Amino acid sequence: MVKVREEKILHLDTIVFLVHLVSASLVRKPLSIEDHLHVAIIAHLRRLTPNRYITPPQTPHEANSPTRQVQIMVNKQQPRDSTGSTQKLWDGRFQEATDAFVEAFTESVSFDRRLAEVDIRGSIAHATMLSKVNVLTNKEAEAIITGLEAIANEIIEGAFTWSTALEDVHMNIEQALTERIGDVGKKLHTGRSRNDQVATDIRLYLRQVCDRVIDQLKALQLGIIGLAEAEADTIMPGFTHLQVAQPVTFGHHLMAWQSMLERDRARFVDCRKRINVLPLGSAALAGTSYPIDREFTRELLEFDSISTNSLDAVSDRDFAIEFAAAASLTMMHLSRWSEELILWTSAQFDFVSLPDRFCTGSSIMPQKKNPDVAELTRGKTSRVYGDLTALLVLMKGQPMAYNRDNQEDKEPLFDVVDTLMSVLIAFTDMVPALVAKKDNMRKAAATGFSTATDLADYLVRKGIPFRDAHGIVGALVAQAENQGVDLADLPLQTLQRASQVIEQDVFDYLTLSGSVNARNHPGGTAPTQVRAAVTAARQRLQ
Repeated sequence: MVKVREEKILHLDTIVFLVHLVSASLVRKPLSIEDHLHVAIIAHLRRLTPNRYITPPQTPHEANSPTRQVQIMVNKQQPRDSTGSTQKLWDGRFQEATDAFVEAFTESVSFDRRLAEVDIRGSIAHATMLSKVNVLTNKEAEAIITGLEAIANEIIEGAFTWSTALEDVHMNIEQALTERIGDVGKKLHTGRSRNDQVATDIRLYLRQVCDRVIDQLKALQLGIIGLAEAEADTIMPGFTHLQVAQPVTFGHHLMAWQSMLERDRARFVDCRKRINVLPLGSAALAGTSYPIDREFTRELLEFDSISTNSLDAVSDRDFAIEFAAAASLTMMHLSRWSEELILWTSAQFDFVSLPDRFCTGSSIMPQKKNPDVAELTRGKTSRVYGDLTALLVLMKGQPMAYNRDNQEDKEPLFDVVDTLMSVLIAFTDMVPALVAKKDNMRKAAATGFSTATDLADYLVRKGIPFRDAHGIVGALVAQAENQGVDLADLPLQTLQRASQVIEQDVFDYLTLSGSVNARNHPGGTAPTQVRAAVTAARQRLQ
């Protein structure tokens, strides 16, 4: 019989393998469905921190309750209470300790610890406000603030011990504060709840993230603008239905990417306005009886306004969903670019080359140079969409006000942030380094009768109604296709048999350069217009 020693600590990744061994009749009796479910739940705890370890449960033949054998540890530390007690800060009405499995199932410190800096900032502002309204003495507030600042330094230095027994970032910091300064630390939570505290933390965090995203988008825009200016005269095919449609310039195409980013940046600027509303002071759901000064707290934390309804303030996650929606749109744009880059770097197109540092090779095919950054971006876009959907579904069934469901808002939100920022950073470095293969682009633009519309426009200027001109050119395209030549290669006599208004000057309009230069209006692909768009975009970003 395989026996798991209780003191043996195994990585989570070992658990699934262990389950297979046990369920493969290596024990005297097979595991029940209930026990399989239990171990599956433990395996699901992979979402916890990477440095977490778990003691495998004994089989039900070795212990009555496998749940009791689960020991969750963060950094191999027990709760930070110096007395060795596992007492919760809220357990006054409870008659027994929290089950170890439930403790692991309900904790959030493994992921919400990233809110530590903003949590401490919010607590310092709250303590300062409580001192102003004489709920705390100046001496008490000073002790709390000094203690919080010391804890912040510990966290920055990696010296702070986190405990799942204390559930979340808020309780970990508050317990550490009380250990550091004594009972005065217990006064910090006066006039607030974790409900308005976490709502404030997420808003402070997302406000910072919005600023970083906006700056990163701006950097990417500037990189694109610089490349567009350099490629303002480079002719390439424009596509519809992924078929050659009309000649454009590479600079014009790049400025289309820039226009997408301009909308993305505006969305995050607008989203930040709704993020920057202070919920602190709403307490659990109904406000507080203490004489708090919310306007003073707002000023300290640099919010634009305060929330107007306490019920809504503690339960609202619209701002997080809106951020994820804005991120999803940005990722959609980056995914579209990625698809184009994947096509353009293929042997079939061969329009651009990427520096080696943004590509990888094949384990079996020596010739391969794969555009993995673009491919992964395309894949990661679906991940961000999934996070957005998770947030929407999370909120759709919740009655007011706060529900513990909202603990589940952070992991998808943090994943959106991390994914978006990593992709933006990658593209900010990669896009300006694109090298256009101008000859290949121009050669491709000359295929597919890309100047057919120019010939129709020429006929219209000669007085022929556009719909008739459309039919005339369509017939000429069919004739040229049968002969295996381009429209510009058809003899003048052939063109004139299709329409007597055609003269020698028609060939000026059938060249690629003539076609591109003819679109000389704001928003057009003419090189002069591309350069004008570049100048205007730079001015907007200043």
